[in-house]
Amino acid sequence: MDYIIKKVKARQILDSRGNPTVEVEIETPSCHAVAMAPAGASKGKNEAVELRGGDGFHGKSVEKAVENVNKIIAPALKGMDVREQKEIDEKLIAIDGTKNKSLLGANACISVSMAVAKCAAMVEGKQLFQYFGGNLLPIPFLNVINGGMHAGNSLDIQEHLIAPIKAKNFFHAIQMACETYYSLKDILKEKYGKNAINVGDEGGFAPPLKSSYEALEIIMKAIEENGYENEIKLAIDSAASNFYKNGFYEIEGKKMKDEIIDFYVEIASTFPIVSIEDPFHEEDWSLFSQLTEKIGGKVQILGDDIFVTNPKRLKKGIKMNACNAILLKPNQIGTVSETIEVAKIARENGYATMVSHRSGETCDDFIADLAVGIEAGQIKAGAPARGERVAKYNRLLKIEEYGGEYAGKKWKKWGLV
Repeated sequence: MDYIIKKVKARQILDSRGNPTVEVEIETPSCHAVAMAPAGASKGKNEAVELRGGDGFHGKSVEKAVENVNKIIAPALKGMDVREQKEIDEKLIAIDGTKNKSLLGANACISVSMAVAKCAAMVEGKQLFQYFGGNLLPIPFLNVINGGMHAGNSLDIQEHLIAPIKAKNFFHAIQMACETYYSLKDILKEKYGKNAINVGDEGGFAPPLKSSYEALEIIMKAIEENGYENEIKLAIDSAASNFYKNGFYEIEGKKMKDEIIDFYVEIASTFPIVSIEDPFHEEDWSLFSQLTEKIGGKVQILGDDIFVTNPKRLKKGIKMNACNAILLKPNQIGTVSETIEVAKIARENGYATMVSHRSGETCDDFIADLAVGIEAGQIKAGAPARGERVAKYNRLLKIEEYGGEYAGKKWKKWGLV
């Protein structure tokens, strides 16, 4: 009976932005697991609902979500088999009864679901990644220059990332990324002064730049200073819903409609870009399809806000040939089982997958094991700075000691499928 849930308890804790979030503990007679829900700043409108409100924290309290765990979810799960992840997640979905987890809160559901998976792995005497069944070390995509909703500068594109695809192993990938990050810091400080090395929500620098071309040129200089121009590639996350206003994409002082496609084509031909995330707003399906058709044979067109880790939206994208990869954020859909199901649909239809953190994070390293265990091959966890980001990379360094191949060796033209 070591696997029977005997206790479920939630509380409010703080995330990396100082906002409240949900922490859940689950106990069986033989194990105890803790999981914490992350929170996004740049959110898709179709994400599962994060429950907030109540007294304190300027309306950001998660006391209602915590109450839902303690008073509704806990009694329902007590006595269940912690190894029955799908059955437990389906119970959460049934109790909630809404399309978007708005009754219980996605933050309540995902923290419970993650804790269940951790506890089940312990009961079976396995590492969490082993419990998920895979052993592929992901390529890290590190956000080294922040913009958009993640920083207080004038860059419209939200993330400028480096991806050490051609590293020998994961440790080597992190070493190369860190060395590039150090050089980038020196370059920015020398060129723009010490205020340029302040960091954004995800640990990347937030210099006073207005052009992503300039940002990418500076990143390339840092890469070249370390002799990694053949090993490290670039990526961007536009989070374009944030600069789409009144029918136009307002970017770098220009107003664009369909011609924004040419902007991305030019960036991809100028720099060694391997991935472009959310280049258009979340309902601009046609432009996603057009860009995928135009450069999808050599660049990963990665959907986040357009898909929000939702199987119905992913299936629509597959039908329309919108994107060729999906970003997986467990809290966007609200349970571990649904996240894994979306990854399965993507893989069966030739879409690459990237597991992702959120801008409001905790030191919970769950997504590191998830990325390895479902063999996503890619992970986005921020810059190699700030404890909540580094926690994921440090966990992956430990996982690598168990063996397993580095995903960079499987990288094709535009991703891993």
